[in-house]
Amino acid sequence: MKALKRVALTLGILLGVVLLAAAGLFLYLTATEYRPEPEETLALAGPELTPLDKSSFTILSWNIGYCALGEESDFFMDGGREVRPASAELIQKNLDGIQNFLSGQDADFLLLQEVDAGSRRSYDLDELAVLREEQSRASAYALNFSTKFVPYPWPPIGKVRSGLLTSSRYQIRNATRVSLPCPFSWPVSMVNLKRCLLVSRIPVAGTEKELVLVNLHLEAYDDGEGKLAQSKQLRTLLAEEYEKGNYVVAGGDWNQVFPDAEAVWPNTHKALWSPGYLDESELDDGWHYVWDSTVPSCRLLNQPYDPADRKNTQYYVIDGFLVSPNLMVEQVETLDAGFACSDHNPVRLTLHLED
Repeated sequence: MKALKRVALTLGILLGVVLLAAAGLFLYLTATEYRPEPEETLALAGPELTPLDKSSFTILSWNIGYCALGEESDFFMDGGREVRPASAELIQKNLDGIQNFLSGQDADFLLLQEVDAGSRRSYDLDELAVLREEQSRASAYALNFSTKFVPYPWPPIGKVRSGLLTSSRYQIRNATRVSLPCPFSWPVSMVNLKRCLLVSRIPVAGTEKELVLVNLHLEAYDDGEGKLAQSKQLRTLLAEEYEKGNYVVAGGDWNQVFPDAEAVWPNTHKALWSPGYLDESELDDGWHYVWDSTVPSCRLLNQPYDPADRKNTQYYVIDGFLVSPNLMVEQVETLDAGFACSDHNPVRLTLHLED
């Protein structure tokens, strides 16, 4: 009987310790939760540059997967097993590959998503600092994922600090972080992404107009309502800027399939992950989505990349642009980077300013 009492006492103490630790973690996460304002002016980095002084220009958008989702990787949220890669060397390998690829593209503007600035999942490598090293470009950075500790799965994700990076060969007059609706309630919201738009204003030489670039990464693992609400807010913002007479481009990872893309790359793994769908009928006259379905822009992370395994390799086209009526599309191309350094391929767009 005494032995049973001792066992019961020990179990009670252990349960109390676990409950106390859980309560302490919830209090800590609540106290340190990232709570951005609806709009925030962002600090700019880089040199003072000149306004955009040419009629044709190029934009490259790329979700770099925080340099942790290259060809060797899978991911637990997509049916894989990994929480993070096996080594920091893989992060560095991917970052080096991304840098080399970008340097060969000669793009006027870069819209990058999932750029970590000190996260456990990417071994605390400051990818933001490295990608900002090119001194000839101006840039702005907006956090969309900032938490002291993500307690799931096991081993836990831990600390995350990540966001959107826009860089430019021309002057960025100012940049703003615009919060998007969050579809998650407490307590999940404490340790989840706080999505946003990174709005950068590029003055156009000889005019009062601006080129308004909107860098985005919309909701991924929601029930679909989050994507719809975020897309609606985005379209409202873009319309307001166009009404001012500005040129407007939104680009990034929409986590929604572009029109006609699923016919080219059918989703045979909907049980693992199913994106939303972009509907051109929702756009105002003259506005249009711009994408390239000839090459997939994203792969499912259910396993390491194996293009020979067509049964289990799932592709999507969820990266591209939305362009205002006063811009003419000269070319759009999804660049085949072989998913070597990220689970996304970059998309390059060439545009022409119209009067």
